[in-house]
Amino acid sequence: MMDSIVEEVGEENVIQVVTDNAANYKAAGHLLMTKRKRLFWTPCAAHCVDLMLEDYEKKIPIHEETIPKGKKITTFIYSRSSLICLLQHFTKGRDLVRPGVTRFATSYLTLGCLHENKGALIRMFTSNEWKSSKFAKTNDGKIVEDVVLDKEFWKNIITCLKGAFPLIEVLRLVDSDQKPAMGFIYEAMDQAKEKIQKAFNAVKKRY
Repeated sequence: MMDSIVEEVGEENVIQVVTDNAANYKAAGHLLMTKRKRLFWTPCAAHCVDLMLEDYEKKIPIHEETIPKGKKITTFIYSRSSLICLLQHFTKGRDLVRPGVTRFATSYLTLGCLHENKGALIRMFTSNEWKSSKFAKTNDGKIVEDVVLDKEFWKNIITCLKGAFPLIEVLRLVDSDQKPAMGFIYEAMDQAKEKIQKAFNAVKKRY
């Protein structure tokens, strides 16, 4: 399909083809470059960064453990209208879910929202309104309450954010329509690596 489009446009008019970095696109890109020597296939920068965030979430134990706990809190609250009202009372109308440009960025932005509303969530799950609700007596309610009141959970969120937010900043840059990102991407990635390295060094010293 890509080759037929290059043929239609004219090979002399095509310099670069940019796609997702999925295996099928990668294979097709290499085949295209093999056939057309003056053309370059390049993986989408936003997709590459999103894959890095996916590796964080699925391959680093502290992330693998913390993100599902955060999702458990938001899913539990947002699937019950009365709890949404109670949440908004304690957070002064602020939400716990912030959509990102990609699926895995959303996971970390949601952790950021939880961290910003830490005090409100703790007050909510220690309030008389919560304790007297029918949800506080359910198994899921008890699990979520334990997570919210777990000091280690909040420490782990900070650790996850320190590692992920530098990449999210790069993702925002490459996904922005404000200015072309090509001239900034290499420096932005170098800066992100330095921030991530410092964050992980700090974690090693703590433990």
